[in-house]
Amino acid sequence: MLKEKLKKYTIILASGSPRRQQFFKDLDLDFEIRLKDIEEVYPPELKAVEITDFLAELKASAFDGELKENEVLVTSDTIVWHQNKALGKPKNAQEAFEMIKSMSNATHEVFTSVCFKTNSTSTVINDVTKVTFNDLSDESILYYIENYKPYDKAGAYGIQEWFGFMAVAKVDGSYTNVMGLPTAKVYEYLSTLV
Repeated sequence: MLKEKLKKYTIILASGSPRRQQFFKDLDLDFEIRLKDIEEVYPPELKAVEITDFLAELKASAFDGELKENEVLVTSDTIVWHQNKALGKPKNAQEAFEMIKSMSNATHEVFTSVCFKTNSTSTVINDVTKVTFNDLSDESILYYIENYKPYDKAGAYGIQEWFGFMAVAKVDGSYTNVMGLPTAKVYEYLSTLV
């Protein structure tokens, strides 16, 4: 439906994330992938959604001056926010364990920001989802890290995997946002282009 309406646009997804790429396929959108290597560094005073807004825009700014008429670039960033700090992707098993352990029997927030950039405009939208974990045993956390190696995931977990089915007690907000893209909001924004 939207695919037809967006025919005159080229949607460019600047994300190497297989989950985000799959979402765009599942939304029935034609798109191409263009990747740039960006150092994801943000000012230390930023908090929560300010971080993801900043990083989504930073990723888009790498394409300054490169976009043609009718090209729409989409960049995004997701973080887990817990105990007043950002949990990014864990560097190793120890860090992954500490992250998950800290969220056990507690509620954390997942922020995703999406930047839509054309050759003349730039718009950032964002979403927040609250996720509550059950009380998790060390054994189950270690099993998950060993078998699923969640090193490419913010907060060291994938809600769509075994861990999410076992550990998540409650989700308040967009489920897909936790996976890295608030799909309903993205679809809605792209609909405004036509």
